[in-house]
Amino acid sequence: MIDSALTYKNGIKDGVPIALGYLSVSFAFGVTAVSLGVPKLIALFISATNLTSAGQLAGVAIIAVLGTVFEIIFTQLVINARYFLMSLTLTQKLDEKFSVLDRIICSFGITDEIFAVAVSNEKPVTRNYMLGLITLPYIGWTTGTILGAVMGDVLPEVIVSALNIALYAMFIAIIIPTAMQNKKVIPVIVISIALSCALTFDPHLQWINSGIVYVVCALIASVVGALIFPVPFDDEMLDKEDIDEQ
Repeated sequence: MIDSALTYKNGIKDGVPIALGYLSVSFAFGVTAVSLGVPKLIALFISATNLTSAGQLAGVAIIAVLGTVFEIIFTQLVINARYFLMSLTLTQKLDEKFSVLDRIICSFGITDEIFAVAVSNEKPVTRNYMLGLITLPYIGWTTGTILGAVMGDVLPEVIVSALNIALYAMFIAIIIPTAMQNKKVIPVIVISIALSCALTFDPHLQWINSGIVYVVCALIASVVGALIFPVPFDDEMLDKEDIDEQ
């Protein structure tokens, strides 16, 4: 019988488009980090030990304004909390040979895009497939970061400014599809934007550190959204049944 399990080669192939996307986004991160005063090698070290674009941007922003370690930790916890749910969901797709050590190693590479590709597979996800799926995106992310960090010094200022905007455009690209699928997300986004503008531009609130701003906006917008648009228990059960049937 031919073994039809997902292989490392399958993971490499599926990771190509993710790697290409990460190359451009991490280039913008490298430019942004250096422009905020982060040394080039430190920017590379950040990308080599993290795979979270939003978290990295928030982190270097806090570092740039001399924020506290607590602000960085708490901000990262809020921004990256979604990975808890992604990881739990992905465990339902893993094959029986996936050991605890395999899970720990592969958890490092769980990102929105890698999770989406892995969980969409009809076959059980193997360790080799996950390692292959993570490999090229990781290389693309670190390579793009160092290229952006180095070339940020030689590129014209207008291009550097455009690349900085590109990173924020990526965040918009993440939330827009979700908002289009679920209109209830739009008010939450608007609340977050309004709070961010108020905390950033109100002269009476200038004393609040940017790291705290991230946390306050995320928490308040999320709580308000949960109170105004709660998900009924029956709907949750139906969603779970639909997933099980699929």
